[in-house]
Amino acid sequence: MDENNVFALNVWQMFSFIGCMRDVFVDWQLVVPEEWLSDSAVNVSPGCSHRDHCLDVPCQNRGECVNLWQSYQCRCPRPYEGQDCEEEHVTARFGNEDSQSYAAFTITDDLSHNLSVSLFVRTRRHNGLLLALANSSSQYLHMWLEDGRVTVQLDNFESLKAEGAIDDGEVHFVRVEMEKDRITLYVAAEKQGHVEGRTVKVQAGDTVYVGGLLESRTTSVFGGYFKGCIQDLRINDRRLQFFWLDTSVKAFPLELMVNVTSGAYSCISPLPFCHPQRNPCLNGGLCYSTWDDFACTCPLRTAGRRCEEVRWCELSPCPMDAECRMLNQGYECYSNATFLNESTVLSYQGNGQISRNLTNLSLNLRTRKRNVAILHAQNGSAFVTLSVQDGFLSMELQNVSTVSLSSRRTVSDGEWHSVQLFMAAPWALTSRWTLVLDEEIEEASTSRRKGGNLDFLRQDVDIFVGGFAPKAGWTLVGCLGTVELGGIALPYLSSSDVNLPRLQEEQFIQTSLNQPLLGCSGAPLCEPNPCLNGGECQDLFNTYNCSCAEGWAGRRCDFYTNTCASNPCVHGNCSVSGLSYECTCDFGYAGVHCEEEVDMCENHVCAHGGTCLHGPDRYACLCAENYTGPLCKRPKLPVSVCGDDIRNYTCFNGGNCTERELSCDCPPGFIGHR
Repeated sequence: MDENNVFALNVWQMFSFIGCMRDVFVDWQLVVPEEWLSDSAVNVSPGCSHRDHCLDVPCQNRGECVNLWQSYQCRCPRPYEGQDCEEEHVTARFGNEDSQSYAAFTITDDLSHNLSVSLFVRTRRHNGLLLALANSSSQYLHMWLEDGRVTVQLDNFESLKAEGAIDDGEVHFVRVEMEKDRITLYVAAEKQGHVEGRTVKVQAGDTVYVGGLLESRTTSVFGGYFKGCIQDLRINDRRLQFFWLDTSVKAFPLELMVNVTSGAYSCISPLPFCHPQRNPCLNGGLCYSTWDDFACTCPLRTAGRRCEEVRWCELSPCPMDAECRMLNQGYECYSNATFLNESTVLSYQGNGQISRNLTNLSLNLRTRKRNVAILHAQNGSAFVTLSVQDGFLSMELQNVSTVSLSSRRTVSDGEWHSVQLFMAAPWALTSRWTLVLDEEIEEASTSRRKGGNLDFLRQDVDIFVGGFAPKAGWTLVGCLGTVELGGIALPYLSSSDVNLPRLQEEQFIQTSLNQPLLGCSGAPLCEPNPCLNGGECQDLFNTYNCSCAEGWAGRRCDFYTNTCASNPCVHGNCSVSGLSYECTCDFGYAGVHCEEEVDMCENHVCAHGGTCLHGPDRYACLCAENYTGPLCKRPKLPVSVCGDDIRNYTCFNGGNCTERELSCDCPPGFIGHR
């Protein structure tokens, strides 16, 4: 066979029919397969056998299988490719170990018609530049993350922001379509919105920046450099390949790449954040890796991203008579303490690790002493003294200048009072100080002069609480809550008194051996009972009051006040008169106590010879014949007076006059004397 025949055979084989035939007629004659099958037939056999190759599900990663009779074809979804969609576009890792990563590609063709930018993004960073398009004069398109949401802006037109965030560590497909004068944003094929813009003209020679710009200052405007993974980045149908360039596909050339690494592993699988020797989970937390991050399963009574928040107070580190309070680091036990004399004066010093500015002082106070030192500390010429003077709370501070403050109300009444002293401008070198008593802001006192802070107390300075030597007799008698300097407690409990170690970095340590009595209690003034004559003692904190029995008064019920309590008036009413009493006697009785019965007729006033007749509480007069009335003062009328015009005593309406009685017997229906 010559070369021409061989070529013809190859062409024939190339374009030969693949499939089955039946009912074949040549010149109207049925061709029977057994007759034309011969040794010259190539790959022809009787019958018709067909197998669907897609039944084997050869396509991976959600690839769509298309049956080709003798083979199959896989239509691969992005970012997969290959015969069976088993290959994945190499992912570019940006910001590995917090480095500044970026890459630059060059546009080689004019793209003056519709523009499409698409890519896969995986990140946990809230902000960062994803992509920018720039020409020789300006950057005209930006795509970045803002609070985890994809944002797009063309020139200075209105920006377009996605509805939801994509900074959850999952893979998200982002696409921006620019058609005519409209920009539309899609995330996972869901439309996020659109804005009006202008027609985008991408020309050959323009640059595509990915992950950041050349200058960090310019990049910071868009949230800084991107940290995460970018995969299968395309502009229209052109790929922007970071690694292992495939020359068989259309792509824009890579010009520059800085700190961008292959994410074949780190962009898919979790990094080993949970190394046994550097476990990020604290306090026994169990670490497990997630993509580009880690998570901690915290043991009981711990919380926080790294189990760093221990619920110390649930572990009961404080004694029963103290209150546990959580701090940023650890805990502290707060309590009240009773101060009785010089033996309960306490001293403290900073532990040398206090770095914060001490711009405030707070405490709770209860006392009845009118002159007492509460807190004093001095370092060279700088000092601070908090005291009660003549019942008023007073602060004196010498640091930079002298500051004096005094409360508007007294505090030596035996009641609890809250005290807050603070710099009005704590950030300044000097500031006026303010005193607030019992949270009454409207009654706050402010210093006239400006003074410095209390930072001179942070280290190597004795801080005395409850009194100090130069003020003899000014020792506190009363109670104090836990004093705080700059928010750091001066605790009354030592390390041996608590059940767990104190872990806070900044501390004031008690340096005195004195131990105050926890809680608040006054002197036992009611034991024994100071009240006399049956009085009941009431403890009013370092003073007392006697509730006296009836008739007694005075501080100790030693003054008898109710002189009528024994009912000294026998037949009369008693009334208190000074230190004694007076009796107002009932009628018929006399004497100091109304105990003497009086002769009722001794001083009677029966007139015209009337006779006095004794009664139980009064007397009566028995009149002589010609007189009548209660005291016999009225003469009797003549015998006949009826009809007498002079006396004008006439009965009307048929009434009958009775002369002796000087009255009328009235007929029925009438009444009255006449």
